[in-house]
Amino acid sequence: MSVNVNRSVLDQFYRYKMPRIIAKVEGKGNGIKTVIVNMTDVAKSLNRPPTYPTKFFGCELGAQTQFDAKNDRFIVNGSHEANKLQDMLDGFIRKFVLCPECDNPETDLHINAKKQTIGNSCKACGYRGMLDTRHKLCTFILRNPPEDTGSVKKKEKKSKKKDKENGSSDGEASNHNDIDAPDAVDGDDDDQDWGEETTEEAQQRRMEEISAHAKNLTLSEDLEKPLEERVNLFYNFVKQKKEDGAVDSSDKEILAEAERLDVKDTAPLILTELLMDENIRDQIKKYKRHFLRFTHNNKKAQKYLLGGFECLVKLHQTQLLPRVPIVLKDLYDADLLEEDVILAWAEKVSKKYVSKELAKEIHAKAAPFVKWLKEAEEESEGSGADEEEDDNVEVVYSSSARELKVETVTPEKPAEEEDDLDIDAI
Repeated sequence: MSVNVNRSVLDQFYRYKMPRIIAKVEGKGNGIKTVIVNMTDVAKSLNRPPTYPTKFFGCELGAQTQFDAKNDRFIVNGSHEANKLQDMLDGFIRKFVLCPECDNPETDLHINAKKQTIGNSCKACGYRGMLDTRHKLCTFILRNPPEDTGSVKKKEKKSKKKDKENGSSDGEASNHNDIDAPDAVDGDDDDQDWGEETTEEAQQRRMEEISAHAKNLTLSEDLEKPLEERVNLFYNFVKQKKEDGAVDSSDKEILAEAERLDVKDTAPLILTELLMDENIRDQIKKYKRHFLRFTHNNKKAQKYLLGGFECLVKLHQTQLLPRVPIVLKDLYDADLLEEDVILAWAEKVSKKYVSKELAKEIHAKAAPFVKWLKEAEEESEGSGADEEEDDNVEVVYSSSARELKVETVTPEKPAEEEDDLDIDAI
């Protein structure tokens, strides 16, 4: 059965198809491994060597890989389901196959071993650009370039063609080139430098290339480090962006760095520490896009966001402890926290981020919002009220009655109505 190469495209008549991955688990115990039975066919559909997606699986899973091209066996150590590998393949396709301009898979990779760069060109829209080489797979690609991108083959082909036009035999041409002249310039980058430029600009450019090469080698090793070190690397990356005044427009770069270091789930904890303080309500609006890149459909990341919020309350107890329910509602309204994640958090007091005593206080302050959330869920399930009426309903927090209620509902303690606090008005 075939599937769309770009699975985000739902059109059944989409022209770019690939076979669905077939995986077979072999062996037992420590020797267990997963053989990707049809990796050659899958890779052919993507116009990539089968070793690339196999090695990508190894990088993502932290597992060793084995290639036996002769016998068509591509192996990832451990037991892995075909569906899991298929989902993982989407990541490979997004990073190493699809054109960043037109999302078309008609792309080729071009390796420059001298500069340690990977170029990317699209035959569909004409895009030409450079691949982000921070992923660990890039080190493998640089060491194992696609066969059809070698400049040596191009040179040989052009040289033979020229010899043929001049009426020379292969042997004569070979001897002539060896003795009299260097190879003809054929337009490749590697052949253009007949001598070293000595201008300041040229020296600066060469230093930048050397630095970039060293940086790529260092970055490729980062995934080997323990989680704590990778989190620290991510922390320093975001902190530097903040110090440079570039953090507001760097949400995509921050996401890319978190994915490279494999700390996407824990990232909201770091972002909360660096981007938020006692003015968290304004900062939720300002950095909503940054957080959504991590928390959207990611419950684990949302739990870390709640942990980060608890840490903030600890640092700014006077200002934030009384406002716990209001801030939680802001996070909920901004779609940074889902209802079931908040309810699950409310059920258990944890001392993972703050002391047990403070955690109990935070949960006690959050209780009115949690109660409102539960009641709202029950009402939405049990009532078929008109949506237009719901739009006019405003949630109000009563500090003395310790409950969130709908403004149109008569409060249980009318005498204390003057203490009601409009969440959205703060």
